[in-house]
Amino acid sequence: MKIVHVASELYPYVKTGGLADAVGSLTSTLAEKGHEVTVFVPGYRDAMDHVDLTRAEQRLGLRVEMADRVYAGDVRVLHVKKGLTVYFIKREEFFDRRLPYGNGERDYDDNDARFVFFCKAVVEVMRIAELRADVIHSHDWQAALVPLLVRYEERRSGISYAMKTVFTIHNIAFQGIFPMRSFALTNLPDELLGIDGFEYYGQVNLMKGGILFADRVTTVSPRYAQEIQTPEFGCGLEGVVGTRADDLVGLVNGINTRVWNPARDRMLPARYAVHDLAGKLICRAALLKRQGLDESFKGPVFGMVCRLTAQKGLDLLLAAKDFFVEQDCRLIVLGTGEKQFENALRDLAQAHPRKIALSLKQDEEMCHLIEAGADFFLMPSRFEPCGLNQMYSQAYGTVPIVTRVGGLIDTVADIDERLGAGTGIVFQATAGDLVQALHRALQLFRQPESMGEVIQRGMSRDFSWQNAATAYEQLYENTI
Repeated sequence: MKIVHVASELYPYVKTGGLADAVGSLTSTLAEKGHEVTVFVPGYRDAMDHVDLTRAEQRLGLRVEMADRVYAGDVRVLHVKKGLTVYFIKREEFFDRRLPYGNGERDYDDNDARFVFFCKAVVEVMRIAELRADVIHSHDWQAALVPLLVRYEERRSGISYAMKTVFTIHNIAFQGIFPMRSFALTNLPDELLGIDGFEYYGQVNLMKGGILFADRVTTVSPRYAQEIQTPEFGCGLEGVVGTRADDLVGLVNGINTRVWNPARDRMLPARYAVHDLAGKLICRAALLKRQGLDESFKGPVFGMVCRLTAQKGLDLLLAAKDFFVEQDCRLIVLGTGEKQFENALRDLAQAHPRKIALSLKQDEEMCHLIEAGADFFLMPSRFEPCGLNQMYSQAYGTVPIVTRVGGLIDTVADIDERLGAGTGIVFQATAGDLVQALHRALQLFRQPESMGEVIQRGMSRDFSWQNAATAYEQLYENTI
């Protein structure tokens, strides 16, 4: 098949979260399976810094109409490997910035123009370069206009650009909501601005358009596909999602086993496998030492890597702080996010420096070391469309402790509910249930034989993208 993907992030060129990992791994795996895959991504400053410009062709000058102005841009084309080509859409005014979406404190004021330009540029490149696809697959609100723009251009030109379109919701909490005047940037007919189009409580909602106008809609786990049809998790779009229920499917992401594999992970001080865990003990000691903790500590080590936001359950973690202070354990947290959580965790770590360590930064090597060196991995998320760390944890022999939401419940089997088959600890998203889950972890840790069986089951599971990509292949074929 000829498959085009459109996304605002793509590993290894630009990454702020799981979207980049998912799109990067899916497109690479599809190419390895023999498909002809093209990926469009904005040419951010950081992305271009990661591109070998000696290999990237300077191709195509762009002229994109937005409202009553014409914006120029250009394209860099990188042939990554057989079957995989990446198109970087460049315009310095929009994408030559330090961060992709905002300055760290707030979103950029012109994100509407930036990503309308990106979507329209994708369709323009397909027109100029005569790119045709069996499937065009766009991801999240930043690429949500593409399914409709493709059909609109087909109607204008009489040329077919794609047989079918697919839109994936990676996180429905981020919808691309802008003032009504932003719709003029699309140059689409006003009739598409009504309640059956992009209008959303007097504003424009780009994700709503992607949900309504793609041929198929997917989410990143079966549970999340159900959740986003409810008021609790739908973030105001549950009714819109419900209208597409027959065309909605949840497919669990995979993990990149070339990058996330303890047997070959070069970021670790020692490597290990399911039947030889000696290297994990070395990683554990290295993690404690690097965080300024006693590397000979024998009790359980709890790790957490995430954006420090309410979604990730930081309020639950802080409500359970007495557990970490009073019990013979260690807590290591890595991430950045909302100042209230950064400050609260900093105060907690400073008050208990021998028990709690905090790294307020993004550090890929430390992510790997925490996954390898911790005994338990905490994910007390309020909602989690798919989640990757719970899969990394199982692959690395670190028992995940997760809330009963989204992709977490789809990928972690509770040790008490699935006797002889459990791979983690699952709890309801309340502070009291988190404390109970932590005490269950202590009890498991004190039973080395049972702990070893849980670790072995987790490390034996196959979360590779080979399986996940096969599900997408079937989706594309069924859709066509």
